[in-house]
Amino acid sequence: MRTTLSLLSAVALAWSGATSAATPCGTTVAENPDTGAVFGHLLYAEAAAADLAAAPPGFAGPGCEVLHRDAAAALDRLLAAARADPSVGIALYGVSCFRSVSRQSGIYCSRGRSLAALAARARTSAPPGHSEHATGYTIDFGDRRRRSCEVGACFADTAAGRWLLANAPTFGFEMSFPAGNGQGVAWEPWHWRWVGTSIIPDGALTARKVFGPARRRYPSDRVQPDLPPLPPAPVPIFAPAPLPDLDR
Repeated sequence: MRTTLSLLSAVALAWSGATSAATPCGTTVAENPDTGAVFGHLLYAEAAAADLAAAPPGFAGPGCEVLHRDAAAALDRLLAAARADPSVGIALYGVSCFRSVSRQSGIYCSRGRSLAALAARARTSAPPGHSEHATGYTIDFGDRRRRSCEVGACFADTAAGRWLLANAPTFGFEMSFPAGNGQGVAWEPWHWRWVGTSIIPDGALTARKVFGPARRRYPSDRVQPDLPPLPPAPVPIFAPAPLPDLDR
């Protein structure tokens, strides 16, 4: 165990060839000088209070009281579609939506402040100032019928998890941390960020600017295109030429 922690410490100090430093939880750690990333987690600013809206009744929970107002309409449509599917119904609920930097600090720093502890923690939780939840665009979903799988890999095997994988992109959500992602973050099938189905929906362009560095550096098959596909070109219909009137 000590050997593993020592290796984690070494990795932490040399993360991505970083030469600058950050101090999450009061501990000095390596920071990528180009991106500001810490342990693979990019920088995210906290959403302004004016940009937040209440989470839908029946979906909201203690950790999901508000989210970014630009994502709210898409979430409403997603939940309506889920309710219409007998395999899901009202199973979806919000485990976590907007999370302040202060709240993130309490979560991330709660399991030790040594370099090794913070490096290990970063596999499943972002350092304060580096969490997508601070933007308000990101939601951790849960399945009411399988609460034991809350923020766990087994969420992917729940009816809600399978439905999200198949349908969330239709409503402009993409999985932030798919299996084998380049950020080195653990697979999180419950964690989805809203970027719109294209740049056209209100607020989608802003959301895409927020997540632009992550989407460019760590693309996945769940990333939404910038523009909707063009409709197929109409097939020209040619009327046959009239036959000559041979009786004239």
